[in-house]
Amino acid sequence: MSFPFYIASRYLVSKKSRNAINIISIISIAGVAVGTAALIIVLSVFNGFEDLLMRLNNSFDPDIKVLPATGKTFVPDSNFQSVLHDCDFVSSVSYTLEENALLQYNEKQVIATVKGVDENFFATTGLDSMVVRGDALLYNERVSCAIMGAGVAYSMGVICDYLEPLTISVPSRTAEIKGNFSDAASDLLNNVTLYPSGIFAIQQEYDTRYVVMPIDEVRRLLEFDDEVGAAEIKLKKKALPNEAVKQLSAKLGDKFKVLDRNKQHEYAYKIMQSEKWAIFMILIFILLIASFNIIASITMLIIDKRNDISILRSMGADDSAIRRIFFIEGLGISIVGAVIGLFVGGIICWLQMSYGFVKLGDGTGSFIIDAYPVSIHIIDILWSFVAVMLIGLFAAWIPVRFVTKRLKENN
Repeated sequence: MSFPFYIASRYLVSKKSRNAINIISIISIAGVAVGTAALIIVLSVFNGFEDLLMRLNNSFDPDIKVLPATGKTFVPDSNFQSVLHDCDFVSSVSYTLEENALLQYNEKQVIATVKGVDENFFATTGLDSMVVRGDALLYNERVSCAIMGAGVAYSMGVICDYLEPLTISVPSRTAEIKGNFSDAASDLLNNVTLYPSGIFAIQQEYDTRYVVMPIDEVRRLLEFDDEVGAAEIKLKKKALPNEAVKQLSAKLGDKFKVLDRNKQHEYAYKIMQSEKWAIFMILIFILLIASFNIIASITMLIIDKRNDISILRSMGADDSAIRRIFFIEGLGISIVGAVIGLFVGGIICWLQMSYGFVKLGDGTGSFIIDAYPVSIHIIDILWSFVAVMLIGLFAAWIPVRFVTKRLKENN
Protein backbone atom coordinates (compact mmCIF):
# COMPACT_ATOMS: atom_id res chain seq x y z
CA MET A 1 0.00 0.00 0.00
CA SER A 2 1.47 3.37 -1.02
CA PHE A 3 2.01 6.09 1.56
CA PRO A 4 -0.50 8.62 0.07
CA PHE A 5 -3.17 5.92 -0.26
CA TYR A 6 -2.66 4.79 3.35
CA ILE A 7 -2.98 8.31 4.76
CA ALA A 8 -6.00 9.08 2.52
CA SER A 9 -7.79 5.90 3.63
CA ARG A 10 -7.19 6.84 7.28
CA TYR A 11 -8.63 10.32 6.67
CA LEU A 12 -11.65 8.80 4.89
CA VAL A 13 -12.72 6.46 7.70
CA SER A 14 -11.49 8.34 10.77
CA LYS A 15 -13.50 10.90 12.66
CA LYS A 16 -12.46 14.49 11.94
CA SER A 17 -11.69 16.97 14.65
CA ARG A 18 -14.52 19.23 13.56
CA ASN A 19 -18.00 17.76 13.43
CA ALA A 20 -18.98 19.96 10.47
CA ILE A 21 -16.41 18.19 8.29
CA ASN A 22 -17.91 14.81 9.21
CA ILE A 23 -21.38 16.06 8.32
CA ILE A 24 -20.26 17.51 4.99
CA SER A 25 -18.40 14.27 4.14
CA ILE A 26 -21.52 12.22 4.87
CA ILE A 27 -23.63 14.62 2.79
CA SER A 28 -21.11 14.34 -0.05
CA ILE A 29 -21.26 10.54 -0.03
CA ALA A 30 -25.07 10.62 0.23
CA GLY A 31 -25.34 13.09 -2.66
CA VAL A 32 -23.21 10.92 -4.94
CA ALA A 33 -25.11 7.79 -3.84
CA VAL A 34 -28.53 9.32 -4.49
CA GLY A 35 -27.46 10.68 -7.87
CA THR A 36 -25.97 7.34 -8.92
CA ALA A 37 -29.03 5.42 -7.76
CA ALA A 38 -31.27 7.85 -9.67
CA LEU A 39 -29.20 7.27 -12.81
CA ILE A 40 -29.56 3.50 -12.55
CA ILE A 41 -33.29 3.62 -11.76
CA VAL A 42 -34.26 6.11 -14.48
CA LEU A 43 -32.17 4.43 -17.18
CA SER A 44 -33.55 1.02 -16.19
CA VAL A 45 -37.13 2.31 -16.43
CA PHE A 46 -36.43 3.68 -19.91
CA ASN A 47 -34.94 0.30 -20.82
CA GLY A 48 -38.08 -1.36 -19.49
CA PHE A 49 -40.36 0.75 -21.65
CA GLU A 50 -38.12 0.17 -24.68
CA ASP A 51 -38.19 -3.61 -24.13
CA LEU A 52 -41.97 -3.47 -23.66
CA LEU A 53 -42.36 -1.55 -26.92
CA MET A 54 -40.20 -4.10 -28.72
CA ARG A 55 -42.23 -7.02 -27.30
CA LEU A 56 -45.47 -5.40 -28.38
CA ASN A 57 -44.12 -4.65 -31.84
CA ASN A 58 -42.90 -8.23 -32.11
CA SER A 59 -46.51 -9.37 -31.92
CA PHE A 60 -47.38 -7.58 -35.15
CA ASP A 61 -44.14 -6.78 -36.95
CA PRO A 62 -41.66 -9.33 -38.33
CA ASP A 63 -37.94 -9.58 -37.59
CA ILE A 64 -37.20 -8.32 -41.10
CA LYS A 65 -39.47 -6.68 -43.67
CA VAL A 66 -38.61 -6.50 -47.37
CA LEU A 67 -40.28 -3.64 -49.27
CA PRO A 68 -40.01 -2.44 -52.86
CA ALA A 69 -37.59 0.48 -53.25
CA THR A 70 -40.08 2.22 -55.56
CA GLY A 71 -43.83 1.89 -55.64
CA LYS A 72 -46.11 0.10 -53.19
CA THR A 73 -46.21 -3.43 -54.58
CA PHE A 74 -44.08 -6.04 -56.30
CA VAL A 75 -44.46 -9.59 -57.60
CA PRO A 76 -42.37 -12.16 -55.70
CA ASP A 77 -41.06 -14.11 -58.67
CA SER A 78 -39.12 -17.35 -58.53
CA ASN A 79 -35.76 -15.57 -58.20
CA PHE A 80 -36.99 -13.56 -55.22
CA GLN A 81 -38.41 -16.63 -53.52
CA SER A 82 -35.25 -18.67 -54.16
CA VAL A 83 -33.13 -15.97 -52.51
CA LEU A 84 -35.22 -16.19 -49.35
CA HIS A 85 -35.34 -19.98 -49.49
CA ASP A 86 -31.55 -20.27 -49.80
CA CYS A 87 -30.87 -18.10 -46.73
CA ASP A 88 -30.16 -20.44 -43.82
CA PHE A 89 -31.21 -17.82 -41.26
CA VAL A 90 -34.82 -17.58 -42.52
CA SER A 91 -37.37 -19.47 -40.42
CA SER A 92 -40.59 -18.47 -42.23
CA VAL A 93 -41.82 -15.93 -44.79
CA SER A 94 -45.22 -14.29 -45.04
CA TYR A 95 -46.41 -12.09 -47.90
CA THR A 96 -48.66 -9.17 -47.00
CA LEU A 97 -50.53 -6.36 -48.73
CA GLU A 98 -51.91 -3.20 -47.08
CA GLU A 99 -54.35 -0.50 -48.14
CA ASN A 100 -56.66 2.04 -46.54
CA ALA A 101 -60.32 1.12 -46.84
CA LEU A 102 -63.83 2.01 -45.72
CA LEU A 103 -65.28 -0.43 -43.20
CA GLN A 104 -69.00 -0.77 -42.55
CA TYR A 105 -70.58 -2.81 -39.77
CA ASN A 106 -74.30 -2.39 -39.19
CA GLU A 107 -74.83 1.35 -39.52
CA LYS A 108 -71.32 2.42 -38.52
CA GLN A 109 -68.46 3.30 -40.83
CA VAL A 110 -64.74 3.68 -40.12
CA ILE A 111 -61.63 4.30 -42.22
CA ALA A 112 -58.92 1.76 -41.37
CA THR A 113 -55.96 -0.06 -42.89
CA VAL A 114 -56.72 -3.57 -44.11
CA LYS A 115 -53.72 -5.88 -44.05
CA GLY A 116 -53.95 -8.93 -46.23
CA VAL A 117 -51.84 -11.83 -44.97
CA ASP A 118 -51.21 -15.41 -46.02
CA GLU A 119 -51.31 -18.58 -43.92
CA ASN A 120 -47.71 -18.09 -42.70
CA PHE A 121 -48.44 -14.77 -40.99
CA PHE A 122 -49.14 -16.24 -37.55
CA ALA A 123 -45.91 -18.26 -37.71
CA THR A 124 -43.97 -15.13 -38.68
CA THR A 125 -45.46 -12.84 -36.02
CA GLY A 126 -47.21 -13.40 -32.72
CA LEU A 127 -50.57 -11.84 -33.52
CA ASP A 128 -52.52 -14.98 -32.59
CA SER A 129 -51.22 -14.64 -29.01
CA MET A 130 -52.62 -11.09 -28.75
CA VAL A 131 -56.26 -11.97 -29.59
CA VAL A 132 -58.39 -10.98 -26.60
CA ARG A 133 -61.80 -11.94 -28.00
CA GLY A 134 -62.85 -14.55 -30.52
CA ASP A 135 -60.31 -16.58 -32.50
CA ALA A 136 -57.33 -15.83 -34.75
CA LEU A 137 -58.93 -17.22 -37.92
CA LEU A 138 -58.58 -16.08 -41.52
CA TYR A 139 -61.14 -18.62 -42.69
CA ASN A 140 -64.03 -20.26 -40.88
CA GLU A 141 -65.00 -23.22 -43.04
CA ARG A 142 -65.63 -21.47 -46.39
CA VAL A 143 -66.16 -17.96 -45.04
CA SER A 144 -63.39 -15.35 -45.11
CA CYS A 145 -62.79 -13.72 -41.73
CA ALA A 146 -61.20 -10.56 -40.37
CA ILE A 147 -59.23 -10.07 -37.15
CA MET A 148 -59.78 -6.50 -35.99
CA GLY A 149 -57.82 -4.17 -33.77
CA ALA A 150 -59.55 -3.46 -30.46
CA GLY A 151 -59.87 0.26 -31.21
CA VAL A 152 -61.44 -0.31 -34.61
CA ALA A 153 -63.79 -2.96 -33.24
CA TYR A 154 -64.84 -0.77 -30.30
CA SER A 155 -65.60 2.23 -32.51
CA MET A 156 -67.93 0.05 -34.65
CA GLY A 157 -69.43 -2.04 -31.88
CA VAL A 158 -68.20 -5.29 -33.43
CA ILE A 159 -69.29 -8.62 -31.93
CA CYS A 160 -67.55 -11.81 -33.06
CA ASP A 161 -70.71 -13.87 -33.47
CA TYR A 162 -70.62 -14.55 -37.25
CA LEU A 163 -74.08 -13.00 -37.58
CA GLU A 164 -73.38 -9.49 -38.84
CA PRO A 165 -70.99 -9.18 -41.83
CA LEU A 166 -68.21 -6.64 -42.17
CA THR A 167 -68.20 -4.86 -45.53
CA ILE A 168 -64.91 -3.42 -46.79
CA SER A 169 -64.84 -0.98 -49.70
CA VAL A 170 -61.98 0.43 -51.78
CA PRO A 171 -62.20 2.71 -54.85
CA SER A 172 -61.78 0.78 -58.08
CA ARG A 173 -58.58 1.37 -60.02
CA THR A 174 -60.13 0.68 -63.41
CA ALA A 175 -63.81 1.70 -63.27
CA GLU A 176 -64.90 4.67 -65.36
CA ILE A 177 -67.54 7.23 -64.44
CA LYS A 178 -70.59 6.91 -66.63
CA GLY A 179 -73.59 9.18 -66.32
CA ASN A 180 -74.45 10.80 -62.99
CA PHE A 181 -71.68 10.51 -60.41
CA SER A 182 -74.02 9.83 -57.48
CA ASP A 183 -75.74 7.01 -59.40
CA ALA A 184 -72.42 5.50 -60.41
CA ALA A 185 -70.84 5.71 -56.93
CA SER A 186 -71.58 2.10 -56.13
CA ASP A 187 -69.95 1.01 -59.39
CA LEU A 188 -66.76 2.88 -58.49
CA LEU A 189 -66.18 0.85 -55.33
CA ASN A 190 -64.88 -2.66 -54.94
CA ASN A 191 -66.48 -4.46 -52.01
CA VAL A 192 -65.82 -7.65 -50.10
CA THR A 193 -67.78 -9.11 -47.22
CA LEU A 194 -66.16 -10.88 -44.28
CA TYR A 195 -67.11 -11.90 -40.77
CA PRO A 196 -65.16 -10.66 -37.72
CA SER A 197 -63.55 -13.72 -36.12
CA GLY A 198 -61.37 -12.10 -33.46
CA ILE A 199 -60.20 -8.89 -31.83
CA PHE A 200 -56.56 -8.25 -30.96
CA ALA A 201 -55.09 -5.75 -28.48
CA ILE A 202 -51.42 -4.79 -28.83
CA GLN A 203 -51.06 -1.04 -28.51
CA GLN A 204 -52.94 2.01 -29.72
CA GLU A 205 -50.89 2.38 -32.92
CA TYR A 206 -52.13 -0.99 -34.13
CA ASP A 207 -55.44 -1.35 -32.29
CA THR A 208 -56.98 1.80 -33.79
CA ARG A 209 -55.66 1.25 -37.30
CA TYR A 210 -55.45 -2.34 -38.52
CA VAL A 211 -57.79 -5.07 -39.69
CA VAL A 212 -56.11 -8.34 -40.70
CA MET A 213 -57.74 -10.43 -43.41
CA PRO A 214 -56.80 -12.96 -46.13
CA ILE A 215 -54.47 -11.52 -48.76
CA ASP A 216 -56.67 -12.91 -51.57
CA GLU A 217 -59.53 -10.68 -50.40
CA VAL A 218 -57.30 -7.60 -50.43
CA ARG A 219 -56.08 -8.49 -53.92
CA ARG A 220 -59.69 -8.75 -55.02
CA LEU A 221 -60.37 -5.30 -53.60
CA LEU A 222 -57.34 -3.79 -55.31
CA GLU A 223 -57.76 -5.75 -58.55
CA PHE A 224 -54.35 -7.39 -58.23
CA ASP A 225 -53.27 -10.88 -59.24
CA ASP A 226 -50.01 -11.89 -57.54
CA GLU A 227 -48.79 -8.55 -56.20
CA VAL A 228 -47.73 -8.16 -52.58
CA GLY A 229 -46.75 -5.14 -50.54
CA ALA A 230 -44.02 -6.74 -48.40
CA ALA A 231 -42.27 -9.97 -47.57
CA GLU A 232 -42.19 -10.40 -43.79
CA ILE A 233 -39.47 -12.68 -42.46
CA LYS A 234 -39.01 -14.44 -39.16
CA LEU A 235 -35.40 -15.29 -38.32
CA LYS A 236 -34.14 -18.42 -36.65
CA LYS A 237 -33.28 -18.08 -32.96
CA LYS A 238 -29.50 -17.78 -33.32
CA ALA A 239 -29.60 -15.53 -36.39
CA LEU A 240 -28.21 -11.99 -36.09
CA PRO A 241 -30.59 -9.35 -37.54
CA ASN A 242 -27.78 -7.04 -38.70
CA GLU A 243 -26.02 -9.83 -40.59
CA ALA A 244 -29.32 -11.01 -42.06
CA VAL A 245 -30.11 -7.50 -43.34
CA LYS A 246 -26.66 -7.20 -44.92
CA GLN A 247 -26.91 -10.54 -46.70
CA LEU A 248 -30.44 -9.95 -47.97
CA SER A 249 -29.60 -6.43 -49.16
CA ALA A 250 -26.60 -7.78 -51.09
CA LYS A 251 -28.59 -10.61 -52.69
CA LEU A 252 -31.76 -8.66 -53.51
CA GLY A 253 -30.01 -5.55 -54.81
CA ASP A 254 -31.19 -1.96 -54.87
CA LYS A 255 -34.70 -2.82 -56.02
CA PHE A 256 -35.71 -3.64 -52.46
CA LYS A 257 -35.43 -2.12 -49.00
CA VAL A 258 -34.56 -4.53 -46.18
CA LEU A 259 -35.61 -3.27 -42.75
CA ASP A 260 -35.00 -4.74 -39.33
CA ARG A 261 -37.29 -3.94 -36.39
CA ASN A 262 -35.42 -0.76 -35.46
CA LYS A 263 -35.71 0.55 -39.02
CA GLN A 264 -39.41 -0.33 -39.18
CA HIS A 265 -39.99 1.98 -36.19
CA GLU A 266 -36.94 4.19 -36.57
CA TYR A 267 -38.65 7.41 -35.50
CA ALA A 268 -40.12 5.95 -32.30
CA TYR A 269 -36.85 4.32 -31.24
CA LYS A 270 -34.86 7.48 -31.94
CA ILE A 271 -37.26 9.49 -29.77
CA MET A 272 -36.92 6.99 -26.91
CA GLN A 273 -33.12 7.00 -27.15
CA SER A 274 -33.04 10.81 -27.29
CA GLU A 275 -35.27 11.07 -24.22
CA LYS A 276 -33.17 8.50 -22.37
CA TRP A 277 -29.89 10.29 -22.96
CA ALA A 278 -31.43 13.70 -22.34
CA ILE A 279 -32.52 12.49 -18.88
CA PHE A 280 -29.04 10.99 -18.41
CA MET A 281 -27.41 14.37 -19.09
CA ILE A 282 -29.84 16.16 -16.75
CA LEU A 283 -29.00 13.75 -13.92
CA ILE A 284 -25.28 14.12 -14.67
CA PHE A 285 -25.72 17.88 -14.34
CA ILE A 286 -27.42 17.35 -10.96
CA LEU A 287 -24.51 15.13 -9.91
CA LEU A 288 -22.13 17.85 -11.03
CA ILE A 289 -23.89 20.30 -8.73
CA ALA A 290 -23.80 17.73 -5.92
CA SER A 291 -20.03 17.40 -6.42
CA PHE A 292 -19.60 20.85 -4.86
CA ASN A 293 -20.17 19.06 -1.55
CA ILE A 294 -17.05 17.02 -2.29
CA ILE A 295 -15.14 20.22 -3.07
CA ALA A 296 -16.27 21.76 0.21
CA SER A 297 -15.46 18.60 2.14
CA ILE A 298 -11.91 18.31 0.76
CA THR A 299 -11.30 22.04 1.20
CA MET A 300 -12.30 21.96 4.86
CA LEU A 301 -10.31 18.76 5.41
CA ILE A 302 -7.16 20.37 3.98
CA ILE A 303 -7.64 23.39 6.23
CA ASP A 304 -8.30 21.10 9.22
CA LYS A 305 -5.16 19.05 8.52
CA ARG A 306 -2.73 21.97 8.21
CA ASN A 307 -0.70 20.69 11.15
CA ASP A 308 -0.59 17.22 9.62
CA ILE A 309 0.59 18.70 6.33
CA SER A 310 3.44 20.49 8.14
CA ILE A 311 4.44 17.26 9.91
CA LEU A 312 4.37 15.30 6.67
CA ARG A 313 6.59 17.92 5.01
CA SER A 314 9.04 17.77 7.88
CA MET A 315 9.14 13.98 7.44
CA GLY A 316 10.16 14.42 3.81
CA ALA A 317 6.82 14.29 1.95
CA ASP A 318 6.88 16.55 -1.09
CA ASP A 319 3.95 18.62 -2.39
CA SER A 320 3.08 15.99 -4.99
CA ALA A 321 2.61 13.32 -2.31
CA ILE A 322 0.48 15.66 -0.20
CA ARG A 323 -1.72 16.50 -3.18
CA ARG A 324 -2.17 12.80 -3.93
CA ILE A 325 -3.33 12.20 -0.35
CA PHE A 326 -6.21 14.63 -0.59
CA PHE A 327 -6.92 13.75 -4.22
CA ILE A 328 -7.34 10.09 -3.25
CA GLU A 329 -9.51 11.21 -0.33
CA GLY A 330 -11.87 13.06 -2.69
CA LEU A 331 -11.88 10.19 -5.16
CA GLY A 332 -12.63 7.80 -2.30
CA ILE A 333 -15.76 9.78 -1.43
CA SER A 334 -16.95 9.42 -5.03
CA ILE A 335 -16.17 5.70 -5.12
CA VAL A 336 -17.96 4.99 -1.85
CA GLY A 337 -20.97 7.05 -2.94
CA ALA A 338 -21.03 5.41 -6.39
CA VAL A 339 -20.86 1.87 -4.96
CA ILE A 340 -23.64 2.61 -2.46
CA GLY A 341 -25.72 4.22 -5.21
CA LEU A 342 -25.24 1.29 -7.58
CA PHE A 343 -26.21 -1.14 -4.83
CA VAL A 344 -29.28 0.84 -3.73
CA GLY A 345 -30.39 1.50 -7.32
CA GLY A 346 -29.94 -2.18 -8.21
CA ILE A 347 -31.96 -3.29 -5.16
CA ILE A 348 -34.81 -0.87 -5.98
CA CYS A 349 -34.86 -2.04 -9.62
CA TRP A 350 -34.89 -5.68 -8.51
CA LEU A 351 -37.78 -5.03 -6.13
CA GLN A 352 -39.73 -3.30 -8.90
CA MET A 353 -39.03 -6.14 -11.32
CA SER A 354 -40.05 -8.76 -8.74
CA TYR A 355 -43.01 -7.11 -7.01
CA GLY A 356 -44.00 -4.07 -9.13
CA PHE A 357 -44.75 -1.87 -6.13
CA VAL A 358 -44.78 1.35 -8.21
CA LYS A 359 -48.00 1.12 -10.23
CA LEU A 360 -48.96 2.75 -13.50
CA GLY A 361 -51.96 5.07 -13.27
CA ASP A 362 -54.51 4.36 -10.57
CA GLY A 363 -53.98 0.59 -10.57
CA THR A 364 -57.33 -0.20 -12.21
CA GLY A 365 -55.72 -2.21 -15.01
CA SER A 366 -56.46 0.29 -17.78
CA PHE A 367 -52.86 0.02 -19.05
CA ILE A 368 -51.17 -2.86 -20.86
CA ILE A 369 -49.07 -3.49 -17.75
CA ASP A 370 -49.86 -2.76 -14.11
CA ALA A 371 -46.47 -1.47 -12.92
CA TYR A 372 -43.53 0.46 -14.35
CA PRO A 373 -41.35 -1.90 -16.39
CA VAL A 374 -37.69 -2.12 -15.41
CA SER A 375 -34.75 -3.69 -17.24
CA ILE A 376 -31.17 -3.39 -15.96
CA HIS A 377 -28.50 -3.17 -18.67
CA ILE A 378 -24.84 -3.64 -17.77
CA ILE A 379 -23.78 -0.93 -20.22
CA ASP A 380 -25.89 1.63 -18.33
CA ILE A 381 -24.21 0.66 -15.05
CA LEU A 382 -20.78 1.07 -16.64
CA TRP A 383 -21.66 4.45 -18.18
CA SER A 384 -23.09 5.68 -14.87
CA PHE A 385 -20.02 4.57 -12.92
CA VAL A 386 -17.66 6.16 -15.44
CA ALA A 387 -19.64 9.42 -15.36
CA VAL A 388 -19.61 9.53 -11.54
CA MET A 389 -15.86 8.84 -11.49
CA LEU A 390 -15.15 11.63 -13.97
CA ILE A 391 -17.17 14.04 -11.85
CA GLY A 392 -15.33 12.77 -8.76
CA LEU A 393 -11.97 13.39 -10.45
CA PHE A 394 -13.04 16.93 -11.27
CA ALA A 395 -14.37 17.56 -7.76
CA ALA A 396 -11.20 16.20 -6.11
CA TRP A 397 -8.77 17.99 -8.38
CA ILE A 398 -10.06 21.55 -7.84
CA PRO A 399 -9.50 21.89 -4.07
CA VAL A 400 -6.26 19.89 -4.13
CA ARG A 401 -4.84 22.03 -6.93
CA PHE A 402 -5.67 25.42 -5.46
CA VAL A 403 -5.96 25.02 -1.68
CA THR A 404 -2.71 23.13 -1.14
CA LYS A 405 -0.96 25.72 -3.32
CA ARG A 406 -2.42 28.51 -1.14
CA LEU A 407 -1.32 26.72 2.05
CA LYS A 408 2.19 26.39 0.65
CA GLU A 409 2.31 30.13 -0.10
CA ASN A 410 1.12 30.95 3.41
CA ASN A 411 3.81 28.77 4.93
